Amino acid sequence: MEQLNYNLLFRWFVGLNMDDAIWDATVFRKNRQRLLAGDIADALFEAVLKQARQRDLLSDEHFTVDGTLLETWAGQKSFRRIDDDQQPPAASGGDGGSNPTVNFHGEKRSNDTHCSTTDPDAMLARKSRGTPALLSYHGHLLTENRNGLVVSTRTTQAYGTAERDAALLMAEQIPGTGRVTLGADKGYDTHDFVGELRHMNITPHVAQNDTNRRSAIDERTTRHDGYRVSQRKRKRIEEVFGWMKTVGLLRKLRHRGVEQVGWVFTFIAAAYNLVRIRNLMRGAPQPQCA
Repeated sequence: MEQLNYNLLFRWFVGLNMDDAIWDATVFRKNRQRLLAGDIADALFEAVLKQARQRDLLSDEHFTVDGTLLETWAGQKSFRRIDDDQQPPAASGGDGGSNPTVNFHGEKRSNDTHCSTTDPDAMLARKSRGTPALLSYHGHLLTENRNGLVVSTRTTQAYGTAERDAALLMAEQIPGTGRVTLGADKGYDTHDFVGELRHMNITPHVAQNDTNRRSAIDERTTRHDGYRVSQRKRKRIEEVFGWMKTVGLLRKLRHRGVEQVGWVFTFIAAAYNLVRIRNLMRGAPQPQCA
């Protein structure tokens, strides 16, 4: 009886009559490709942002930008020399077969000379010193500081200046002509990046790099209370990345190619905004009946 109720609920939800045939796996697979090929993720993201604007949940003055590495599904064995079609030599004593043990020790591997055969857009990158280099993409977010909602996304290959390049592109999309602030961590503390923001009439609330005595951020910026507020607010963007990687299942990607990864990244960001809006509205004061 319970299974029958679920079947009736499913038919009602998708608009099927009792005697209509239920779709098989082939239909779902074809529809999935249509969704990936279209602009559905961007359309959903903009529709969710429209709802947030209507509820006055977005700031139009203060923003934060950051990026994170997204580990690809491609394995290290697929990362081979561009000019060599041969598999690297198997490790001594390793078993053969279609998936042999491969020894990469002593081999210099870089994105200039190597490429993944299963995901050519992926690049080797490491989060910090002492961590392993993994085939990855870079996911970038621009959030507003009032409620921490995502207002722009971008996905790039994991090259060295990807975070700053993507940040400038997203900053250009901030609507309006008034002066706004943009918070960021110390990885964005470069003279080129800060200078470009000021040229765009954006106040750079970038954390000072302690290891760089020639920081691009000086006392003209740090002496203001707004700078300290931005530094406190900008850390909330890490909560978004954490949600997207755990609840949104982006800790290890299931799609290949920068376009499909970008589609999924934007779609999950829209889902985060929906959950965030629901939580904000749940805590909002309810109107009193007359």
